[in-house]
Amino acid sequence: MPSKEASPSEVGHSSGPWWRAMTPYHWLVFIVASMAWMFDCLDQQLFLLARGSAMKALLPPGTDPITYAGYATSIFILGWATGGLIFGALGDRHGRARMLTITVLIYSVCTGLSAFSQGWLDFALFRFLTGLGVGGVFGLAVALVADTLPDSARTSALGLLQALSGIGNITAGIVSMYLGHLEGTGAIVPGTAWKYMFLVGAIPAFLCVFIQMRLKEPEKWVRAREASRASGVKAGSYAELLGNPRWRGRAFLGMLMCASAVVGLWSIGFFSPELVGDVMARSLAAEGMSEDQIAGGKTFWIGVNSIVQNIGAMAGALYFTSICQRIGRRPAFAMAFVAAFLATAGFFQFFNGRGDIWMSAVMGACQVAIFGGFAIYLPELFPTSLRSTGTSFCYNVGRFIAATGPFTMGSLQAALKATATTPEAKLIAFRTACSAMSVVFLLGLVAIALLPETKGRPLPE
Repeated sequence: MPSKEASPSEVGHSSGPWWRAMTPYHWLVFIVASMAWMFDCLDQQLFLLARGSAMKALLPPGTDPITYAGYATSIFILGWATGGLIFGALGDRHGRARMLTITVLIYSVCTGLSAFSQGWLDFALFRFLTGLGVGGVFGLAVALVADTLPDSARTSALGLLQALSGIGNITAGIVSMYLGHLEGTGAIVPGTAWKYMFLVGAIPAFLCVFIQMRLKEPEKWVRAREASRASGVKAGSYAELLGNPRWRGRAFLGMLMCASAVVGLWSIGFFSPELVGDVMARSLAAEGMSEDQIAGGKTFWIGVNSIVQNIGAMAGALYFTSICQRIGRRPAFAMAFVAAFLATAGFFQFFNGRGDIWMSAVMGACQVAIFGGFAIYLPELFPTSLRSTGTSFCYNVGRFIAATGPFTMGSLQAALKATATTPEAKLIAFRTACSAMSVVFLLGLVAIALLPETKGRPLPE
């Protein structure tokens, strides 16, 4: 006779605050999944902060570093999308915890190897391989938490998981500031800080051992795998996901929603270091600083911008979680997409110096609030046997579309720059390209209008 003992995901329900429903094991799963995603975001942010300097060091003189930074970003996003699809399906078939270990190890090792790049091609290869690992983490982490924690804690815990990723981003900013200080004082060779940034990104590999030793696969996943085997339905199958009209519609609409936000963040919002660096370099030069001091000061202020932007991002993700619970998923997403469009276009048009650094916080809050919603909403769209697969499909197939964003932005910027004859005119061209592309956030409104409301409903099975 089957055991009546409750699984870890089914015990600990409480009518009080969500955290009172959590057992010690629930907290362990939440902390490990959050750390995996936090270190993943640390890696992403280190790349964004280091890519400009890396391009200048690895490219021949006279080559436009911003254009090749866009190419490197697109290659990274392609790796991310590919890894997300592969590991999302493998997570449903072979276990969330096991696959999470592998993905963290891949992105840690390949990030460290990026520091030893000798040219643009091997740098791009390492970024693609890093993307494979990075892409698998989100779907696996949120599926692990969604399948393990009690329903009363799931929404708040997933929102907090996304918000805590800001710690990884802020840490990257602090690393950039410190290394910029070392460059400015001559403690390290100017122009080499990017190498040290990628070495820092290798640290999360140590998390893999902890994951392997302490985590178990969720009981809900174990039961779903047994049921799938008994019924002949293959878990983690894209044929099952796309062959069922109910899941297929959610998968494609979820993909459109995610693509809108990913293009907006990665093809526009994450180019804020280039704008901040250019504006601050001009300001420091006007103050009479030497070339080496300008290089260090530029790295420092790019780090400050990253910290401010990601403090805003943490606040935005937490606030979005609250709004989701109060007014529902669809209205919250609609508000967030409109706010992201306005904040992004405003930042790239009006940021002009140190006194405008607060605008980075506003943009970060509005953009990353959407991603906080993904952590909550996407697992609620799919059954256990397809939860990691469906979440990864939405979050990562959209990245194949998003990978074209940096190319599009680079081409638009190049066309605008073709008529620019002064550095100021080229800066205006960059601002115009980013502001024009901000309209992509409004595509998310189309998807969310057609997706179901899941507030207060149990996970589909």
